[in-house]
Amino acid sequence: MSTGTLVMVYYRNSQQEDLSHPPHDMTGQSWYPSSSLASPFSTAGGSSSSYYSMPRPSERPQSHSNVSPSEAAGIIAALKDKSIDELKKLLMDKEAYNSFILSLDQVKTQNNVRDELRKETLQLARENLEKEPQIMELRNQCQIIRSTELATAQEKFRELRKQQEEMLKRYSPAALLHKLHEVMSKTEEESEALHQQLLDREIELGAFVQKYKKLRASYHRRALTHLAAKTSPLL
Repeated sequence: MSTGTLVMVYYRNSQQEDLSHPPHDMTGQSWYPSSSLASPFSTAGGSSSSYYSMPRPSERPQSHSNVSPSEAAGIIAALKDKSIDELKKLLMDKEAYNSFILSLDQVKTQNNVRDELRKETLQLARENLEKEPQIMELRNQCQIIRSTELATAQEKFRELRKQQEEMLKRYSPAALLHKLHEVMSKTEEESEALHQQLLDREIELGAFVQKYKKLRASYHRRALTHLAAKTSPLL
């Protein structure tokens, strides 16, 4: 709450007092800074008119408070029923001022929220400290696994990966086509060798026809498969 708010309330209440009674002298020194007390109060020797005169707008202290309108209304409501002496005490007595501030509902709410947050923070800190031995144990277990079981698992993984690559190479489309071409060539060689046996009269004609027909059928079947695979857009 700014000093300007207290001064304004003081002024309003002072107008409501019986003007026949002179104001009490402020014998004490205000705990507010002198720069913030550009108040409408005169010295004891000042006239009554100057005592109740308000400063011009240019002479009023500038308030830098961030109090919202609703909070300001609550503070004014708490001050409006106070007497001049009570308002003077708030201006002159720092302990009374602090007690008044702490009695406001807005301040009580903020203090309660602060206390709750502090308790929750302390509770979380205690829980973290209680879990520290468990965290250290888990960290040690991870270190052991990393240095022993992990190394074994990585070696096994590399071995299986190598086997996978070999299998993929063996059964790749290019490898299968190459193997099919080798089988075709072997069948062709067997057919030529069988034909040469016929020319050398090393085989009967009937047996030759049966074997030769079987070899040629196998060769042409594989040749068609090889040609279809080579021309397929999927390969």
